[in-house]
Amino acid sequence: MYRKTIIASLMGLSLLASTAAFAASGDKAEVKGMITSRTGETLIVRTSQGNVTVVLTDNTTTKDDRGLFGLEKQQLSDVVLIPGLKVDVDGTSGDNGRVVAKTITVDGDDLETAEMIQSGLHPTAEQVAANMQAIAANKQGIAANKVQLTAHKENIEANQQNIAANKQQIEANIKDIEENTKRFTALSEYDVKGEATVKFGVGSSTISAADQQELKKLAQTATGLTGYIVEVMGYADSTGSAAMNTKLSEDRAKGVVTYLMQQGGVPVRHIVAPGAMGEYQPAASNETKAGRAENRRVEVKVLVNKGIAGS
Repeated sequence: MYRKTIIASLMGLSLLASTAAFAASGDKAEVKGMITSRTGETLIVRTSQGNVTVVLTDNTTTKDDRGLFGLEKQQLSDVVLIPGLKVDVDGTSGDNGRVVAKTITVDGDDLETAEMIQSGLHPTAEQVAANMQAIAANKQGIAANKVQLTAHKENIEANQQNIAANKQQIEANIKDIEENTKRFTALSEYDVKGEATVKFGVGSSTISAADQQELKKLAQTATGLTGYIVEVMGYADSTGSAAMNTKLSEDRAKGVVTYLMQQGGVPVRHIVAPGAMGEYQPAASNETKAGRAENRRVEVKVLVNKGIAGS
């Protein structure tokens, strides 16, 4: 009788432990931090407590509380989840400490800054160098003024104030550049496994039949890889205003993204937010007809994390 009582107690404890473990694996979870890398539908988010793996699913919703990404509504596509973006993730705890994302909230200002950096429009080290040259010029002016110190004392003091102001601006620029450049060092961790260039007519965002076939081939290459992402960058020639060309390059990039999803079978969560470069970074001179034709393009690259590619 005593032995039966012990066996029944052990079975009860085992059932209780199993139930507790099952409940823990589906508990609500919240993650706040910055995306440091992305491999397909898996994000690594750096938080104040360390790195957390966040898994995207078809039911994951991405939104911007202020809707500043340039889309029509506050709800966004998973394509905006690029390295360097700050996120607030609500979901449930999964296996091995992972979090299955239900809702991901991003900040519009942070997202806009991330896109500017990715498109090459953020202040660069060249601007810092220009500011350094300005400081050097001011120092030379001070040296010249010191020769006539008595007569030009007020001018020297004014120049010194300008130097101090320039130094503060340079320090602010350097800090901003370093902070935002670090956010995208993860982009160098990817190998290019396939690429294609789609050409467009003047003022057009229509994809030709020949380029459609190239995009289908590229999509087949991508979907056969593990942990891939697709980068899409749109460009325009210098015909027309800069604002019009930026919008045209955006329409071309979005058209290619739509074709890859609908005709190529590439899930939207594997596509990085498309970049609209406008006239920036021309492939050829805009002074000739042939050069302008080269610049009306969308560049598509299939990327795989070097860690995965080498495993």
